[in-house]
Formats: sequence, C-alpha cells, structure tokens
Amino acid sequence: MNSSNKELFITHLVDAPKEAVFQAWADAEQLKHWYAPDGCTIEFKTIDVTPGGGFHSCVHDPIYGDCWIKGRYITVLPPEKLVFTMVLSDSDGNSITSVKAGKPEDWPEETVTTVIFEAVGEQTRISVHQTVSEEEAKKTGAYQSWIKMFNRLNLLLNPEAAH
Repeated sequence: MNSSNKELFITHLVDAPKEAVFQAWADAEQLKHWYAPDGCTIEFKTIDVTPGGGFHSCVHDPIYGDCWIKGRYITVLPPEKLVFTMVLSDSDGNSITSVKAGKPEDWPEETVTTVIFEAVGEQTRISVHQTVSEEEAKKTGAYQSWIKMFNRLNLLLNPEAAH
C-alpha cells in the first residue's frame, strides 16, 4: 500500500479514565459539546449507541452549511471499543453521494470508524481508524477536525485544563 492509500489513523491521549471517555462517545448530550469541528455545532436527530443501533446527525457549519450524516453501530463494547459506519445523507435520512455533498470524487460512499479506548495510567489513549485516505482527510480538513474535536473532548472531561 503506498502512502496515498494510507487510511486515516489517529491516536490521542485524554486526561480522563476510559469509562468516562467511552461515555462521552455514547451520550448525545456529551457528544453535542465536542463532536463537531471548531466553530460548528452538532445535533442528533436520532442516536442509539447499541449494536445494530444507529444515528442521524447534522453538523452545522457557519461557512459551509449543514452536513447530514447517518450511520449504524456495528460494535459497542463499553468501555473498550466502538465501530460505526458513516454515510452522507439529507435531513430526511436518505443517502446522498459524496460528490453531491461536496466531497472529492474518490471519497468513499461509506466509511467505517473504529475507536479503541486504552487506559494509560489515569489517562485514556483513543485510537481512531477510519476507512478513508489519510491524504484526502488532510486535504478536506477531516483529519484536522478530529484533532480539534479531541482537544474539545479533553476540555469537556477536564474543565480545569482550560486554566
């Protein structure tokens, strides 16, 4: 596999126990505080973090507009692992093509995201693997958004870290 085909893989250390970090990924109330790029907000039309359950969400971006995404949870193993799909959609939950949603031509119609939570002392290492080209993710800003969202997650779980 050459570097242009390398899939997105990011690790990040969060200053919280893995149970709390996992819960922040599984609770819509917590997700809305961190699971969107800087300057954006997210709302969940539906969310059911159980195996076979799904979600339908919208990231509201003041510059690029709304981005609706739906998906289903393949694996939910608290507090160890989450695996879920992501498909671009419209507000009614109908799938739309990546190109129609403004993504590059070779952006996959469905991505699978695997998140592993590992205790490292008092911290948690989050490892995210997404079935999309890391190079494309960096070009579109998706890669950078993950890093910013992880920083927001850390602040949510450690408000004193902001001082």
